[in-house]
Amino acid sequence: MAITNTQERAIPPTHPGEMLREDFLPQYAQTVTSLAEALGVSRQTINELLRERRAISPIMALKLARLFGNSPEFWMKAQHKRDLWESEQRHQGELADIQPLAIP
Repeated sequence: MAITNTQERAIPPTHPGEMLREDFLPQYAQTVTSLAEALGVSRQTINELLRERRAISPIMALKLARLFGNSPEFWMKAQHKRDLWESEQRHQGELADIQPLAIP
């Protein structure tokens, strides 16, 4: 049996790029260039991620986890929560048309 969440989230979950930009880069004294070099990716890739125009991929989650000493699941869960929220906002009408099933 599922437990329903009756409260609708008013603001989007934090994008992983915002976490990097606001928390990780300052704490580890990293720049876009140094982060890109440490991860073996382009500055453009990091810029797009920090500007929240790029999603965290599984390989990027693995790289970030290795670099910062946390888990890839941390990064993937943050991205997953953001993706679900954005999809729900985009498809509200379509989702509202679906009637939940009752147990017979």
